[in-house]
Amino acid sequence: MTVRTRSRVPLRHFAAIASASALALTLAACGGTTKDSAGSGDGKAAAGKSSADPNAPLKKGLKVAFLPKQVNNPYETIVDKAGIAAAAEYGGTAKEVGPSDASASSQVSYINTLVQQRHDAILIAANDENAVCGPLKQAMAKKVKIVAYDSDTAKECRDLFINQASSEEIGRSQIKLLSEQLGGKGEIAILSATANATNQNTWIKFMEDELKKPENSGLKLVKTAYGDDDDQKSFQQTQGLLQAYPNLKGIISPTTVGIAAAARYISGSKYKGKVALTGLGTPDQMRQFIKDGTVKQFELWDPKNLGYLASYAAASLASGQISGASGEKFKAGKLGERTIGENGEVILGPPTVFDAKNIDEYHF
Repeated sequence: MTVRTRSRVPLRHFAAIASASALALTLAACGGTTKDSAGSGDGKAAAGKSSADPNAPLKKGLKVAFLPKQVNNPYETIVDKAGIAAAAEYGGTAKEVGPSDASASSQVSYINTLVQQRHDAILIAANDENAVCGPLKQAMAKKVKIVAYDSDTAKECRDLFINQASSEEIGRSQIKLLSEQLGGKGEIAILSATANATNQNTWIKFMEDELKKPENSGLKLVKTAYGDDDDQKSFQQTQGLLQAYPNLKGIISPTTVGIAAAARYISGSKYKGKVALTGLGTPDQMRQFIKDGTVKQFELWDPKNLGYLASYAAASLASGQISGASGEKFKAGKLGERTIGENGEVILGPPTVFDAKNIDEYHF
């Protein structure tokens, strides 16, 4: 588990984390992807874009579809339901379709079917940035607008990427949270989603870079494991990490499925209170583990706002208000005006740190 007028929730205990301009349960859940928001150049955004009319009204009757990493992912469900509700606000229709597994190629057939069904826009949280690229390019050639959200594709295979938060901010903040709990010392491991998830790999890249800083020299990353956003596999991977590395002091799981499974294992084991766990999760999913002391802190953005923003972005593209070029602006309903950044990226906002003091203020 990536990500920003900002949709904000209180940011208690977040002073130490640098705030960039997205908040995805990613749940993944968040499992999947966020491209590097610090990329240089605006290749696609600067060239080859059709002209846009910022004063054009949103078209009525737009057909949009959400294609999550997997349809049984609680985080993705929250995101997509919010996006479907947003479509009703602007007079469109939306639906969620997708695979039950998060394998690299599982989304391809759905893309082809949605094109055949003449959807105006497809919103995709990519399981693999390359596996879906060919079909998405074919969809774009047929004038279907493509919006990646939560987990990006290759830049040339979509019009926009709605990033839940700055990828760099998410990755570095995860190390900072765990380091604070461990006093800056100890062996740590990462429990990721799938090995090909763009957002996961980008976050991990920044985690690894953060570990190179002198202040983190006491932390040692011993293993990155993959639970494939599957609850049972993530549970087993947690068990395996703790058995293989008896001196393990902390685990980061930047995926909502992974962190919940890891917390469930630790809470019922001898490692409770001895091994720190943080990552990306939803408040409702993690509440019991915060209250029983298994987890002290974790992070996430508001997944409802991620889906809402993505839906309005797709409608703005399909209506000709924007083309996806850097600097263009569009209105996202209750979230206000948003500006497209480099590489066609729109950031939702900074993540929130949840702990025992504030978790009961949030319900999603």
